[in-house]
Amino acid sequence: MYLVFDVNETLLDTAALDPLFSRRFGDAALRPMWFLTLQEAWMTTTLTDRFEPFATLARRALRQLGAARGIEVTAADEEELVERVLTMPAHAGAAETLERLGREGHTLTALTNSALDAARDQLTQAGLIAHFDAVLSVESVSRYKPDPAPYRHAADHWGVTTEAMVMIAAHGWDLLGANAAGMKTAFIARPGKAMDSDVEGVPDWRDDDLERLMRRVVTESRE
Repeated sequence: MYLVFDVNETLLDTAALDPLFSRRFGDAALRPMWFLTLQEAWMTTTLTDRFEPFATLARRALRQLGAARGIEVTAADEEELVERVLTMPAHAGAAETLERLGREGHTLTALTNSALDAARDQLTQAGLIAHFDAVLSVESVSRYKPDPAPYRHAADHWGVTTEAMVMIAAHGWDLLGANAAGMKTAFIARPGKAMDSDVEGVPDWRDDDLERLMRRVVTESRE
């Protein structure tokens, strides 16, 4: 099977960013607000055909959060954010699940909104990169997910159709984009993540445990 994994939050634990938000804003719970601001930024750049690097948008989102809270965000804060993003650990069990899937002969692809070099650094730091057959970034098509272009890019990389691939992510918007592009979809319900069950046909699978989710994907795809 061609299995395509999102990276941030899906495989890597963004809770590693919490110390920055606790120190600068006094509340680690503001991390999700920063990520939502970042999502808004990359979707806007795609809709307006004004692609900008992920790191630029991440820094900008941090400054926006600071402005909204009346708190100055320094260059050092921005550098700390980037460093923490690059060194986020893998979620428990992620490495073992990927290792098993690779051993079973599945083709594993990382498809991320992060820049390619950054994604490789992230997966290397987290001890996951050896499990992937390819690491792909949206910067190759200058369109952020959930635009169809990144998903088609993953299919083109392997010379298959999107219908031959399964997208695994902790974000509903990512899976809706993958589904629209023709992929099957699997939702991993990481802490704080949920997906509306009323969306017809999306996801094809859902679970809050990655190992169990992937066993279901593989088993039920054979039926």
